[in-house]
Amino acid sequence: MNEHTTSTQPGAEHGVTPVDGATEALPVTTALPPVSPEQVEESSSRVGDEPTLRMEVPQAPPAPAPVEQPAPAAAPTPVTEVRGEPTTGRDGAPYVTVVLPCYNEGEHVLQEIDRITAAMEASEFTYELLCIDDASTDNTLQVLHDAANRYPNIRVMPFRRNGGSGTARRIGTQQAYGEIVVWTDADMTYENERIPELVRILRDDESYDQVVGARTTEEGTHKWARVPAKWLIRKIAEKLSNEKIPDLNSGLRAFRREVSLPYLRLLPPGFSCVTTITLAFLHNQHDIKYVPTSYAKRAGVSKFHFVRDAYRYILQVLRLVMYFNPLKVLLPPALWMVGIGVVKAVVDMVRHPFYFPASTVLLLVSGMMIGSVALLADLVVRSRDGV
Repeated sequence: MNEHTTSTQPGAEHGVTPVDGATEALPVTTALPPVSPEQVEESSSRVGDEPTLRMEVPQAPPAPAPVEQPAPAAAPTPVTEVRGEPTTGRDGAPYVTVVLPCYNEGEHVLQEIDRITAAMEASEFTYELLCIDDASTDNTLQVLHDAANRYPNIRVMPFRRNGGSGTARRIGTQQAYGEIVVWTDADMTYENERIPELVRILRDDESYDQVVGARTTEEGTHKWARVPAKWLIRKIAEKLSNEKIPDLNSGLRAFRREVSLPYLRLLPPGFSCVTTITLAFLHNQHDIKYVPTSYAKRAGVSKFHFVRDAYRYILQVLRLVMYFNPLKVLLPPALWMVGIGVVKAVVDMVRHPFYFPASTVLLLVSGMMIGSVALLADLVVRSRDGV
């Protein structure tokens, strides 16, 4: 035997007989390291009845898996109509709410809805059309429900009792979802296709809080009396507010809902609500932009009563100025009465020394009383919290 003996066959020390063809061992110069059970596994295959043993050869580390490359982005689909990025409100709410009061407008309200919807659909604004039926006695409510089935952006709000145009606009503004609220009429008189134009002014210029469609013509009923009466009321409002007002009571206007909320409680139930919202904004330094617009002959029957509504307009102007600036209303007559009383007292003293007629005393006392009320009213206004 060679002096360099062969090492024991792997697995012999475990009492396993090598398979045929594996009896001759290769000469080695060093002993193999001990094989651990983890490095030995029995082959599941057998040659005859004899099991085989094999060394587990260390495998090379697996190659890293190929990194999946992102698929190239698909080419953008060409757009045939460009309307800009849609302007939406907060939390996905519509950006614009159009408040449309309706009272016995069943014959033509659907035409007005079609016109407003077409204009808003062609714009970049999300919107809702809030149609308020003010307890109409015709088929207005049925027409509004039919329109709501056709247009998904319509909300119908029926009243059980007639509350007037001002009440409908006030509640509609309070219930609006949009940041911008638009007031208009359902009698086909205003250019409602220009509503997106008014809204764009507010969106693009944050210095304005209200945009009014200032009418360039007068096509209402009792035109012979309305034109001078409205001119007089507008001049009184301009004098008391120190502002130029091209159209005091236009029914087409857009404004920021958040700004208007404190003034909604001041709105009267009738037509003078538009005058109220104008003066309320002006007296609180909210800028208004006037956009010239045409005014068509109304469809249907007018609900305007000249004597009653003209009186309400004048009364509402005085009430609002008293609410925001009472000195504007009360101080001028107080000063005039005191001044006339002083002049009359001097004349009476010259004509009848130390004799003051009752009329002179009445002028002086009345002027001082009105002046005192004016100062107290101004003190109340200045100490009032909020609006």
